[in-house]
Amino acid sequence: MKQTDWRNIATGVELPKEGYCDQPYTVITHDGNWLCVMTTGKGEEGDNDQHIVATISNDQGLTWSPLIEIEPPGPPESSWVTPLLAPSGRVYVFYTYNKDNLREVKTRYSWLHKRVDTLGEFAFKYSDDHGRTWSKQRFSIPVRHFQIDRMNPYEGEVRFFWSVCKPIVHKGAVYIGLAKVGSFGDGFMESSEGAFVRSDNLLRENDPARVQWETLPDGETGLRAPQSAVADEHNLVSLSDGSLYCIYRTTEGYSCHAYSRDDGHTWTPPEHTVYAPGGPKIKHPRAATFVRKFSNGHYVLWFHHHGMNWAPMLTSNNQFLPYADRNPVWLSGGRERNGYIHWSQPEIILYDEDPQTRISYPDFIEANGRYYITETQKSLARIHEIDASLLDGLWNQQDLRTIASAGLSFTLDASIEDEGAERNLLLPDLGDLCNGTGFSIDLWVDFAEISPRTIIDTRGTNGIGFALASTQSGTVQLVMNDGRTESSWSSDRNLLQPHSLHHVVITVDGGPKLISFVIDGRLCDGGSDRQFGFGRFNRDMRNVTGSCQIHIDSEMRKVVRSLRIYNRCLRTSEAVGHFRAGLQD
Repeated sequence: MKQTDWRNIATGVELPKEGYCDQPYTVITHDGNWLCVMTTGKGEEGDNDQHIVATISNDQGLTWSPLIEIEPPGPPESSWVTPLLAPSGRVYVFYTYNKDNLREVKTRYSWLHKRVDTLGEFAFKYSDDHGRTWSKQRFSIPVRHFQIDRMNPYEGEVRFFWSVCKPIVHKGAVYIGLAKVGSFGDGFMESSEGAFVRSDNLLRENDPARVQWETLPDGETGLRAPQSAVADEHNLVSLSDGSLYCIYRTTEGYSCHAYSRDDGHTWTPPEHTVYAPGGPKIKHPRAATFVRKFSNGHYVLWFHHHGMNWAPMLTSNNQFLPYADRNPVWLSGGRERNGYIHWSQPEIILYDEDPQTRISYPDFIEANGRYYITETQKSLARIHEIDASLLDGLWNQQDLRTIASAGLSFTLDASIEDEGAERNLLLPDLGDLCNGTGFSIDLWVDFAEISPRTIIDTRGTNGIGFALASTQSGTVQLVMNDGRTESSWSSDRNLLQPHSLHHVVITVDGGPKLISFVIDGRLCDGGSDRQFGFGRFNRDMRNVTGSCQIHIDSEMRKVVRSLRIYNRCLRTSEAVGHFRAGLQD
């Protein structure tokens, strides 16, 4: 029987839409309902009927009202709407509006671009009845010109920009991040950088015409990428020490982040996002990466846990490759430490069974101690409840030092001495992977030398089963065979050293059909050798229990200091906790 997995996006509740739908962002209004706003249209992204709408749920996301127009269908286009709930109960929405109804724009080439949904004015409307009706008047936010505006094909007379940033309140002022675009070309936006608009009186001013705005940061340039021209989709959180933290995407294989210690006027130099100061970088493609803060003061980071530097390789033939592979979605938990956010090793939060599905532009809802995510695949948007224990594990990951007992089906610990030539040990049935089951192998190893050797093997004479082996390249490799097909994946290179005790967890996840490795408490991300640290196995793969025996030869018994096999998938946080618990005697 196929297992139900809450991480599978098909289990979520669909949101209403016309056709294309994007950025489903939500606030809980003062009447207790959930108000979701989004960009939609009957065609595809960028079509000229694109416009912004709202929908309301009065039962915590189980059902939603018919769409409410905030702006009518274009042209002119209205796009990329984000909401803000004021203390008065008024709801504001901010969006890009093609005010002059341009039908084409210049590029830096000889041809004209027909897509016109990332230009015009940064506008806002408001609702005083919890999103049921919206102001007829539209208000414009003055955004100061930067050098990137004056260098565009219109020398700044037409501004190119958009925003995915849900507004935040920082020290009583409203902040919204946006991406200024320099030019269009291969890959749509060829150059971009981040800016912010700030209002110190929006939350207390009843007359929208009297709202004051300033553009940050100071000077002529915004937040850029370290090595290339693309830096966009900036979004913000406010830290407890009074700092601002911003994260955004690039084409360099990593997201970027920056801190401001003076309320957004100046920022730390652009650098690739790291798990902790001085630590490894966080891999990410050209896709939305979002940070959110919850009421407990902790953070989550939405990203895709893979990347490569596309910037020097982009051509007209592969211009959209950096936008690909947004499935699955990974989530890290963040905690502040000495003015910086320290990120946990990530967990899979959402996936689709079709690897080509792209999942993006989320929002997070916290209500009555429960957590929800909205997301979109551009033609379909859904809302999902998150297992709160997964978030708790991420937020407390660095403090975990326990061995999980749930699902533990086999144990060989360090206290067992073997005088025989080999050990053949019974392995319980692991189930059919095509039904969404999975398993994890947890072991401590100490290699005298790292050379090609089979570590453990469950395969019978028919080849069905799985085997774990060390390789010449300093990795461990899992091979699985169900009698119909074979799949394999290996850990990142050079993480295992001879004459050193290492902890290795291999997880075979039958939901997204992934194999992942956690070595010494760190989830493999591919390193500098490959784009991905996780690998996909055949979606039709069935049972790989094999001979129901675990074979470990006498030489490997000296290497394998401890072995546990679980008939379920260990979470990343559990694997980290096992490492921190150390080798159990």
